[in-house]
Amino acid sequence: MHAPDREAQAPEPVLVSACLLGCACRYDGGHNRDLALEQVLQQRGMQAVPFCPEERGGLSTPRPPAWIEHGGASAVLDGKSRVITDAGADVSANFLLGAQGALELCAKHAIRQAFLKERSPSCGVRQTHVAGELVPGPGVTAQLLVRHGLSVHGVEGRRPQTARES
Repeated sequence: MHAPDREAQAPEPVLVSACLLGCACRYDGGHNRDLALEQVLQQRGMQAVPFCPEERGGLSTPRPPAWIEHGGASAVLDGKSRVITDAGADVSANFLLGAQGALELCAKHAIRQAFLKERSPSCGVRQTHVAGELVPGPGVTAQLLVRHGLSVHGVEGRRPQTARES
């Protein structure tokens, strides 16, 4: 008797901050490639869909550092706060456009999970920058994705690949 044919299951698409995959899209032109994340995604049968909200929102790389002015990401999404650069330029529209782009990409590819760069004013999950300080709370893109029911996971970045278990 033959074993039933097992259909190859398509990998689950997941949104991943492009800098975590080695894309030089950080504000300073660098990246945060995370080999441990790449390994976990492969082991779990997940397909990374890279995305940089700041670049999608029209900001250049490199670009000035930016932070949420006050109140956190929800206040930005609700029009009650802004994202500003260290020189005081308002880049809120860029951050909102990037966050909306992430949401649209997730809808297009039926993405339900995101792995995002911790401490970013866009992608931070547990920590972001408000008024120039590192504080608890999400960035603009992470908050919008959570509002729409996605599961978001914060990743520090730059971790080496872990040893494989035998």
